[in-house]
Amino acid sequence: MRLMPSSPRPILSAFLALTLVAFLPQLSSGATPFPQDLEPISIVGRESSYLYPSFQGLMSDNDTVRLGLDFQRMLRINHMLYIAARDHVFAINLATSSEQIIPQQKLTWKTKDVEKCTVRGKNSDECYNYIKVLVPRNDETLFACGTNAFNPTCRNYKMSTLEQEGEEVVGQARCPFESRQSNVGLFAGGDFYSATMTDFLASDAVIYRSLGESSPVLRTVKYDSKWLREPHFLHAIEYGNYVYFFFSEIAVEYTTLGKVVFSRVARVCKNDNGGSPRVLERYWTSFLKARLNCSVPGDSFFYFDVLQSLTNVLQINHRPAVLGVFTTQANSITGSAVCAFYMDDIEKAFSGKFKEQRNSESAWTPVPEEQVPKPRPGCCAGEGSAAAYKSSTTFPDDTLTFIKSYPLMDESVPSVNDKPYFTRTTSRFKLTQIAVDTSAGPYKNYTVVFLGSDNGHVLKILASTEGANASFSTQLLEDIDVYNPNKCNVRGEDRRVLGLELDRDHHALFVAFSSCVIRVPLSRCSEACISCLAAKFILCGCSRTSTLKVVVFRLLSINSFKILKCIDFLYFLSLLIK
Repeated sequence: MRLMPSSPRPILSAFLALTLVAFLPQLSSGATPFPQDLEPISIVGRESSYLYPSFQGLMSDNDTVRLGLDFQRMLRINHMLYIAARDHVFAINLATSSEQIIPQQKLTWKTKDVEKCTVRGKNSDECYNYIKVLVPRNDETLFACGTNAFNPTCRNYKMSTLEQEGEEVVGQARCPFESRQSNVGLFAGGDFYSATMTDFLASDAVIYRSLGESSPVLRTVKYDSKWLREPHFLHAIEYGNYVYFFFSEIAVEYTTLGKVVFSRVARVCKNDNGGSPRVLERYWTSFLKARLNCSVPGDSFFYFDVLQSLTNVLQINHRPAVLGVFTTQANSITGSAVCAFYMDDIEKAFSGKFKEQRNSESAWTPVPEEQVPKPRPGCCAGEGSAAAYKSSTTFPDDTLTFIKSYPLMDESVPSVNDKPYFTRTTSRFKLTQIAVDTSAGPYKNYTVVFLGSDNGHVLKILASTEGANASFSTQLLEDIDVYNPNKCNVRGEDRRVLGLELDRDHHALFVAFSSCVIRVPLSRCSEACISCLAAKFILCGCSRTSTLKVVVFRLLSINSFKILKCIDFLYFLSLLIK
């Protein structure tokens, strides 16, 4: 019996008919009330992932041998990947890292304040220099800040050689005092925008602007829970006339329910010059914040309230948007979700009503429109209702007083299609990191999302959208066990993925744990060409002929039709027979 005739069309025609029959029940069935966890088409176990290249830091350094890498963050610029850790920054040439990860350059920046640090009551293992800030200042300079044994300090380095340029700069309000504290930072228009804790006791959270040649130093109001309340800063982006900060914090509007965490997006105007000598002098006049709503709709909404990671601005349905990983409250059932938010929906929330609490006993309600002064609080000088004002320093006291008391918006920002793009609710682990390729596939028209978790796995998801308002169609392609205890278990097992960095040009994903960074190939088609079927050749190198053979033999030998889970399966087969 010939399994493969000279032309595949007869066999494929029969498969098309069977496939239609198999799909009809799925098309006619009602929608499930709650999204079900997707099953991966392929599972990559340790027998494969143990072979991936890894980097554990400077093994000739005694502290690294004893304490591990202590990864802090990654930054990719062109063909270089910069890894910031404890006492060191490593520069990896991506073009030469496929077989092993060896730094092309490194800088060592150790603290001289260990004695002062221990005198202040800190354990000696905390008194190192954890590099918490690593951002490009311009095309030639990296700006780095370290905790410096609880005495935060910043420096400039040449991007090409990692040599220091100029003098050190005080790091307070630009870098946290200790490695466990969260922070974000970026340069926009020559100014450095940072969000972190400003003091040794971590009691003063701040969103801060500094280092500009012409812009004044500005910050959020100190010790005001309406502005910030125990925030955990995750990301910052420059977009249009604003800088946006994404974070989670204790929700001041839900204090009656205990310490409930909400995710927020805040924005400030880049041309903000602070208030008048009477109100908000040296403070932001444009600071607004709104809740990010990542939830499953239904009779009772199921919320994923805690933001874990966020992308930069990308295109979804040809509209600027961001994607974020959210998890449930710490005292709730374990669950994770990926939600997308259009930037214009964020702007719409900031143009809506403000939220107020009339007294400490009353509920939070919208501020009546007639009580909102003109120009509208939160506007940028020279724009919108503030077009007549050249500088925020000339805003009326009514406007400044209002924004000082009411920075919170009433409406939350809805997610794209008012539901998560991906959920994981039956697993005990939580998602922690996200990286996205929006131009995957031979025609660069597919989106592939990589999700890191706190159990050392990376999930690879294929997304498809059609039309301006279409819903996401998703397929979980792979579940990859990346964590390698033989190389990453220095100070006890910590399987949490702390960072993901995509290197599309060299077909790799860098996955960071506390004690190591592992280079994962974007596909393993030589091991299982059948995965290419579901991925429609996305991130795969399988030939069409080899994939067709596997498909035919697989479909002849199985009854479960698991392969029918493929996205646009009929379309895929039509490609094969063209």
